[in-house]
Amino acid sequence: MAAIKVSASILCADFTQLKETIHVCENSGVDMLHVDVMDGHFVPNITIGAMIVEAIRPITKLPIDVHLMIEHPTDFISDFINAGADMISMQAECYGILKKECRSYGVYPKELEAFNSDLARKDVETIHRAGKKAFMVINPKTELCIDKLLPELDGVLIMSVNPGFAKQKFMPEVLPKLSKLRGIFKKDIAIDGGINDVTAVDAVKAGANILATASYFFGAIDKKEAVRKLKALKA
Repeated sequence: MAAIKVSASILCADFTQLKETIHVCENSGVDMLHVDVMDGHFVPNITIGAMIVEAIRPITKLPIDVHLMIEHPTDFISDFINAGADMISMQAECYGILKKECRSYGVYPKELEAFNSDLARKDVETIHRAGKKAFMVINPKTELCIDKLLPELDGVLIMSVNPGFAKQKFMPEVLPKLSKLRGIFKKDIAIDGGINDVTAVDAVKAGANILATASYFFGAIDKKEAVRKLKALKA
């Protein structure tokens, strides 16, 4: 399996010192920055937009992964690409039919009943035409339903918490889905939610090679050591 990479989610960064915080990420050996974009519709929270990506792009050479937890990703993909994103991660639940019990506004988490690969493919093609990488994201209780699109993706992100807030507890029930995916997909597989030096052990054994971390990394006294521990893990 490919070497383990660490993606630092700036959701837990100090936004009053964002430039300095990003330099800490660089000096700690982080491989990329993870930007969580939430709209208050797909998830019960609102975070940041393309202007933050545009602001941090000139101050770092680290790849920027934008995770679109928004109801209509198609409308904003180009904005984030133009702002400087290197990777766009889109929720599978935004492409198809949601389960009846979570279709209403204010009902979370969103879970997918039927995936529309043709609809998602259009956005993947938009991302690739811009020379960027396209990832598809799957919520904890959404089944592995993106098989038809896998050959066209650069990676898949498995959520190990219900999206919307930081500092949630890792959900080990996603590990069988992760293992199944690794059995049929040889490119990058990321995992996001409750990742630390303990939970990451099983995630890596199941097949993840990109570890997205927020509170574990930003809460560590020795951030370089925190990254070293994650990168030292083996399948």
